[in-house]
Amino acid sequence: MTPARDDAHSDARRISASLTDPRIIDPRQELVRHDDLSEEELAQIVRLLAAMREWRDADQRLSFASRTHMKLNETDMRALRYIIASMNSGVPVTAGALSDHLHISTASTTKLLDRLERAGHVERRPHPTDRRAVTVEITPETHREVRRTMGLQHARRFEVVRSLSPKDRETVTRFLQDLSATTLAQAAEPLAAEPLQEQPLPATPESTALPAAETAPDASRG
Repeated sequence: MTPARDDAHSDARRISASLTDPRIIDPRQELVRHDDLSEEELAQIVRLLAAMREWRDADQRLSFASRTHMKLNETDMRALRYIIASMNSGVPVTAGALSDHLHISTASTTKLLDRLERAGHVERRPHPTDRRAVTVEITPETHREVRRTMGLQHARRFEVVRSLSPKDRETVTRFLQDLSATTLAQAAEPLAAEPLQEQPLPATPESTALPAAETAPDASRG
């Protein structure tokens, strides 16, 4: 590898690591005011934001790997998790309940279930009390596979949360709820009448070489 390419990769890693630093992403403080913070406070906030981003990227990579292994998309995996939770609670899963949970149409739910049934992930069975309806159950093989991947990961997260003190759990809960509120508020806002004009970035040999974490698909959870 040439020195120029070494420098380009070093710059790419440095920029990738600074994507949560307002001094880099908003140097003129047009959106984020940070001149009232000490260097120590600002560094601490940036470390926390970076840790959140690392966790999100790691979670997306795990989810993507699990879905790829089982030949599923994100909606498929959400459906399987819902079916497992319902079966564990003794609640029959109908296509209508699954449609409501996934926020998709009845027709889309039917296609999803047809696809999962053909792949051997679910089975349709007569409803125990309603002769006009059918229920959906996950197959034992797929149940074991989901538990081995996503279930095990959830168990590890549970242990991390359990290690916190009750006070810290409350603090983290409020923090995450406040973050969720900002996301929901942003989603509810209409687009600006005059959107910001983006300036084209200069082309470089490394412009398409994004870090691996950035190329993972967005795993939006419901």
